[in-house]
Amino acid sequence: MRRTATALICLLLAGTVAGCSSEKSYDDTVAACVTALKDRADGDKAKPDACKDVKDDDYTALLMSQVLDDNGWVDETGGVDMGKILEDSTSQP
Repeated sequence: MRRTATALICLLLAGTVAGCSSEKSYDDTVAACVTALKDRADGDKAKPDACKDVKDDDYTALLMSQVLDDNGWVDETGGVDMGKILEDSTSQP
């Protein structure tokens, strides 16, 4: 997951413009959001406060990345393992 999240953060941050201010950068905001998503309780669907300033499209991408990792659908290289997704969708309860 860390590789997936890191890659996703890099993609999200590639489009941001670095500024010289004392305020928290967008990069820092996204990193805090990733941490908050990892640390939230199982079953918690609320958007963490740390993510309130993350753009909607970026938040959706971060959330999907976390869901993939939480379900064990990320392989050892950080890629999405479609076999695991399909296996979970066809298993009998």
